[in-house]
Amino acid sequence: MQNPKHLTIGTRGSKLALIQTELVAHALRTQNPSLQIETKIITTKGDQNMAPIPLDTIGKAWFTAEIEAALQNGEIDLAIHSLKDLPPETPINLTTAAVLQRDDPRDVLVTKHKERLSTLPHGAIIGTDSLRRKTSLLQQRPDLNVKSIRGNVETRLRKLYSEDYHAIVLAAAGLKRLDRLDVVAEFLDSSVFVPAIGQGVLAAEARSDNSELWNMLHSIQDQPTLKATAAEQAFSRIIGGGCKLPISCYVRFEKGTAYIHGMVGSNDTSQCVVKSVSGPEMEAVPLAEKLARTLLKEPFMAGR
Repeated sequence: MQNPKHLTIGTRGSKLALIQTELVAHALRTQNPSLQIETKIITTKGDQNMAPIPLDTIGKAWFTAEIEAALQNGEIDLAIHSLKDLPPETPINLTTAAVLQRDDPRDVLVTKHKERLSTLPHGAIIGTDSLRRKTSLLQQRPDLNVKSIRGNVETRLRKLYSEDYHAIVLAAAGLKRLDRLDVVAEFLDSSVFVPAIGQGVLAAEARSDNSELWNMLHSIQDQPTLKATAAEQAFSRIIGGGCKLPISCYVRFEKGTAYIHGMVGSNDTSQCVVKSVSGPEMEAVPLAEKLARTLLKEPFMAGR
């Protein structure tokens, strides 16, 4: 048949994951009014294991492997992910078939008393399980005490107010989709506190051989987001793809110019370098690759 009439979409079960899945489902229904969509909730290893382990050190597949397995064996037709959670290596026979228009890519600071990063007390406890975020925080405030915090967005917000944290760092896009931007004390500058690769982007993953679905997904593809994230992922491949180092890259386009910010940090989060380049939008990928090679020359990156 030319167009599928029924889709089963796989996703994690958090409130945010379900909202994000519905955003993709709505976009598909808008283009295909007769389409019937069913959602299948899949629990991942990352959802089950809440031990205080830095997530950057255990691999992104903790939040995607079970969903991708269901996609490979035909239990679901489509998987919805936050693009930042997808590992750089795509499993066999699967591909990212579409990305939606990027939402706000920035990280935000949520504090108990609405302090900004610069006005938090000396030694303040900040919750995050991201080595990237920890590295960026300590680069600006070496006195901070960065402490593990696990759970979905709502759980982390509860822990902020009920435990000994002064602040936590979250993604602006997730809070916006949950209608919780009211808790934000500060939007962190993306040229200094560089967002994760693909942050703010929803990705639809499908089997490579499902041509009917591919044709449907093409209608919701956002080309500027696709081009920007392709450059960010090119940066990641040069640095080392799935390496456990804190790295980040953010690409934005303005009036035909690509602005690219890249960050690399040391394993112990004590060192961090952020550099930026700009150039023609059509050269975003080679510019990102060149920036990555420049950052690889930093002394603490020796041996990569």
